[in-house]
Amino acid sequence: MSTPPASIDAARDAVLAAAAPLTAEPVAVGRALDRVLAQELVAAANVPRFVNSAMDGFAVRAGASSGPLRIIGEARAGAPAVLAGPLGPGEAVRVSTGAPLPDGADAVVRLEDAREADGAVTLAVDVAPGRDVRRPGEDLRAGETVLRAGTRLGPAELAVAIAAGAGELRCARRPRVALVGTGDELRPPGAELGPGEIHESNLTVLRALATRAGAEAVLERSVPDDPAATRAALAEALDAADVVVASGGVSVGPHDHVKDALAALGVEQRLWRVDLQPGKPTWFGARGAQLAFGLPGNPVSSFVTFTLFVRPALLALQGAPPLPERAAATLTEAVPRRGREQALRVRLSYGADGLRATPTGPQGSQVTRSLLGADGLAFVPAGAGSLAAGERVAVEPLNRDLR
Repeated sequence: MSTPPASIDAARDAVLAAAAPLTAEPVAVGRALDRVLAQELVAAANVPRFVNSAMDGFAVRAGASSGPLRIIGEARAGAPAVLAGPLGPGEAVRVSTGAPLPDGADAVVRLEDAREADGAVTLAVDVAPGRDVRRPGEDLRAGETVLRAGTRLGPAELAVAIAAGAGELRCARRPRVALVGTGDELRPPGAELGPGEIHESNLTVLRALATRAGAEAVLERSVPDDPAATRAALAEALDAADVVVASGGVSVGPHDHVKDALAALGVEQRLWRVDLQPGKPTWFGARGAQLAFGLPGNPVSSFVTFTLFVRPALLALQGAPPLPERAAATLTEAVPRRGREQALRVRLSYGADGLRATPTGPQGSQVTRSLLGADGLAFVPAGAGSLAAGERVAVEPLNRDLR
């Protein structure tokens, strides 16, 4: 008797149990966008490092609000004022935003609150100590951990890393991914089609998904439904990559050769079939530290199973949190239930009742348009009848954080 299909969670557990983090490498901070930090980053010094002005204006001593103040110098960002001694009570120094405050100054008066004439400035406001002054360590403190290992480095994280003094960062190596598409009917995008032929879209889509997950696609092959060609392409893929992803050829038909080819190449099967619609004939195995996935050839099934199983593996290999947080959402319309758990493509919005999930249209596994505008996957439990509008479902984000 064959083993029953695994649940989505059990299938993910099997995948993640085999996904050991890759080694780390130094990456110049200017080239680290979307990489995953492999070790915590500690601020090398206080940020800012010195007392400086938060505004364009005049550096003065607190309380200096009566009578004109003689302007005795200027401080610009990167060019401190050169004075004979500390700033006196009847004196002021013109300052730019970010300029160091001269000794003796403890406040800044903005340009719009001052009137300058004949080498002196008259203040229109009372001046309290610390007004528009930035103190050392207000942003980052020396020795403070500012970024944790496993952080995906976006523009904001890079800004903080540079402020913390980093010129390069220890990042996880990008997983190398090889993609193999199988099928006699497949032709390149844009090619003229003969009877029964279709355009090969999975390689392009899977490469895009892998890139979004931080991986590097190092090989792409499209092969016919031939045992020798399938085995040769998968052997080349295993020689080149940390992760091999095949689309098509993983079911039980006479022209499905991926599973046998991977077994002959020493890949141990860890999983075959998931209690999921679309995507039941999903296959997973490992050869040492290498991971291999066999995804259904249908483009929607391939997209969904990559998102649910391959993407978490790629993130885990980089030491990033592998699974996005799910949220609860309210269905805006009734959906039919099936014999397997469904991963429904939905648009997400917020209303008075919180997060809402609206199906993107017909959900057949052949309907690629169901992917357009999809923000998340809503999980509809197996069963009979329909799940009514207003019911709550778990939703996993595709393109954004729901928190």
